[in-house]
Amino acid sequence: MIAVQTSTSDDFQMQIEQLQLRLTTPTGPMAVYQYQPLAAATSGKTYPAILFYSEIFQQTAPIARSAALLASHGFVVLVPEIFHELNPLGTVLAYDDAGKDKGNQDKWTKPLESYDSDNVAMLDYLKTLSYVRPEVGAMGVCIGGHLAFRAALNPAIKATYCLYATDLHSDTLPCGEGQQTLSRAADIQGELVLVWGKQDPHVSAEGRQKVYQHLTAANVRFSWHEYNAQHAFMRDEGERYDAALALQNYQQAIALFRQM
Repeated sequence: MIAVQTSTSDDFQMQIEQLQLRLTTPTGPMAVYQYQPLAAATSGKTYPAILFYSEIFQQTAPIARSAALLASHGFVVLVPEIFHELNPLGTVLAYDDAGKDKGNQDKWTKPLESYDSDNVAMLDYLKTLSYVRPEVGAMGVCIGGHLAFRAALNPAIKATYCLYATDLHSDTLPCGEGQQTLSRAADIQGELVLVWGKQDPHVSAEGRQKVYQHLTAANVRFSWHEYNAQHAFMRDEGERYDAALALQNYQQAIALFRQM
């Protein structure tokens, strides 16, 4: 169990706990890390939920800290191992060239439809928890931003916060015909927020423009933010981290999810 204390906008401190799950999916067992207010199951209260998607490195320490921060504001947060079919359960890739190469290899291997069934498994699990409300949001960074967008295709997702989503504009991740994520944007029914760094080499200005135009044409209800920032500016390790922007985006995401 991990416990942290964080002040919320209601000016109180909330401890959180972490649980480790193993959910069954059509493509095999999936490890999921659950963060929630301490003793949530016996508190007599109910909480909205967030599906939180990692970078290609899976649940690293920065991802765990982000999930804990969100949970401390009164959410039940699920962090799936996004490449569970391709690695032993519990695998965390290092922030180095070898980790990047393996994560990218996994990204180019797993079909997009498999993330859809992962999402169904998590949503079905949340329905079994009496202290979790029907309101579920999605949030993610890097490839996780793409996967949060992908989750929003499911009408059960009421609000989505995507940070520097990779491969959304390029339509290059493996999938069946007609299953590229951006091409299905009209399926999104909830509120969508997209956040980008102008200095992000992974998503060019032309790529961002393509996403914006496609969402507009599909009549998706969305908000759009571009900052002078690098890729991975939310990650609280390394030189690209922008603490002020990270704080601003946590606040915006929490406000979005509280409106579900």
